[in-house]
Amino acid sequence: MIVGIATWELHLNGCASLKDKRRIMKSLKDRLHNRFNVSVAETARRHAESVLSAADKLVADDGLARIVDSAINYL
Repeated sequence: MIVGIATWELHLNGCASLKDKRRIMKSLKDRLHNRFNVSVAETARRHAESVLSAADKLVADDGLARIVDSAINYL
């Protein structure tokens, strides 16, 4: 399985409120999903570490597959 991760730190032009930020981010995430069929998550690093760790454990505990190599990267 090949997984690609892209991390962006964005400056959102013209955002005067949290509502503006959410509107811009939702539009961007929807366009990325529709055009490239990718999953997008706006998250803090700690949450990302927790989710990826739990996912790694799920795969490791599965009796039908054995992990040969594993890497979790944060940019």
